[in-house]
Amino acid sequence: METISEARARGMQRQGRQLQAPLVDSASCGCRVEAGLRTMVGAGKFVPGAKLCLQSEIKPPGPKSKTSRRDRRPPSPLLPGLPDDLAVVCMARVPRADHRNLRLVCRRWYRLLAGNFFFSLRKRLGFAEEWLYVIKRDKDGKISWTAFDPTYQLWLPLPPLPAEYSDAVGFGTNRWHRAPDMLRRRHCFGACSVGDRLFVAGGHCEGLQRSLRSAEVFDPVKNRWGAVADMAVSMVPLIGVTHGGNWFIKGLSFHRQVVSGVFSPAANQWLEASEGMVAGWRNPSVSFNGQLYAVDCKDGCKLRCYVEESDSWVRFADSKAHLGSSRALEAAALVQLKGKLCIVRNNMSITMVDMDRAGRNLATEDSDRIWETVAGKGQLRTFVTNLLSSIAGRSTSRSHIVHCQVLQA
Repeated sequence: METISEARARGMQRQGRQLQAPLVDSASCGCRVEAGLRTMVGAGKFVPGAKLCLQSEIKPPGPKSKTSRRDRRPPSPLLPGLPDDLAVVCMARVPRADHRNLRLVCRRWYRLLAGNFFFSLRKRLGFAEEWLYVIKRDKDGKISWTAFDPTYQLWLPLPPLPAEYSDAVGFGTNRWHRAPDMLRRRHCFGACSVGDRLFVAGGHCEGLQRSLRSAEVFDPVKNRWGAVADMAVSMVPLIGVTHGGNWFIKGLSFHRQVVSGVFSPAANQWLEASEGMVAGWRNPSVSFNGQLYAVDCKDGCKLRCYVEESDSWVRFADSKAHLGSSRALEAAALVQLKGKLCIVRNNMSITMVDMDRAGRNLATEDSDRIWETVAGKGQLRTFVTNLLSSIAGRSTSRSHIVHCQVLQA
């Protein structure tokens, strides 16, 4: 006869078999099991000693989609056979004029060349190139801009100006975006860049019948405008130049008098400009190797230099080949480009001057090497166009350059 203890043990054993989770073949289970312990798929019993999974609710994962397998595939190298860090250094040596073609190779190349890292790397390695950006206004008032590559001596198209900026007069990046508004509405103001900051001063304000004295500075790192010291007198700046870390401007006051001033960003104060400097100062002008230069004739074939010791302007160089006095041939800007002084005219012709040799009394046959025309639409074509326009009685006023800027990338 079965004892009470034996019956109780048999009942507990039966209850344990009912509560035990069904065994799951580890080959079809999604959890981790020891690789060395496997079961026999399809067999009625399991291999002795196999580690069985008791998680019966886990469903085996379905077949992986093609998209997931493609996403998990490691990206192809930038250059086959080279690690990416070395490939980027190799690509940084490619001339900037060919970057447009490199972007068409693949998405990885496009993302690389479109980012700031690539251009900062070129600058750090000494491969950055200087390009000249020109903004001009045509006879209908439409603003356009283009870039000049001095290495290949080519004019290159740029993205068009947004419609909202069609009446603006100066910009310069490869991608347009909305910047913060100035603290005060103004137009016909002066502007310059000192270091990495943009300064504006003077001009007119809508609703006021007088010119402004206020000045502002834009910090691109903080992406905001801030106020700086006001000018001593209100004015509408007409010409300006940065020299020795200071900003020199000359313009007209509300009473149409010629006024000037010098702003020191380091001291945040306006100073008086010397009389000799203001009296002989002509537009355009540029600071080159610590000296201040300006044109001495309309076409820019003569240059003058400011001597601080005597507070006067002196004749510096003459090309002996004057182009004319028409507006198309008028010098619109002086900039420093590739270690030379660059004269940019309204007809998009460019003359580069070797300043180390221009100030010497050299023979006439050497002037072609000192004054080198690297780009232009041709002086003969401009002369014929102006002549035909004069005969037909039409105005010879054509497009003119508003602003020029040299940028590295």
